[in-house]
Amino acid sequence: MAAKSRNIEVKGISVSVFHTNQDDYISLTDIAKSKEGDSRAADIIKNWTRNRATIEFIGTWEQIHNPNFKVVEFDYFRMNAGTTSFVLSPGKWIDKTNAKGIVVKSGRYGGTYAHRDTATSKGKF
Repeated sequence: MAAKSRNIEVKGISVSVFHTNQDDYISLTDIAKSKEGDSRAADIIKNWTRNRATIEFIGTWEQIHNPNFKVVEFDYFRMNAGTTSFVLSPGKWIDKTNAKGIVVKSGRYGGTYAHRDTATSKGKF
């Protein structure tokens, strides 16, 4: 995935954005870090990902934009969202549903990124 990366400033916070295949992906990690710091960013993203409204939104987005999205796995997550034992990481979401709207990058400039439609939705953290 060849991508061009840049930073934007949102309400005084530097947020990384990468552009690939005519799509922008915004760093959820940078947004989460601005809430409670580096140490809690992953937890904030996991909690956002396991929320029923988030799952329904990103699942609907995937159904519209991703012909390879696995709807059966999405239905399982949607049915279990909101229960006390339900846990969902972005990596698991991507792996199980073949999602393309969320990207997890490792390395120096790694983090969790979401398509601009998802990252700028009302249901953010």
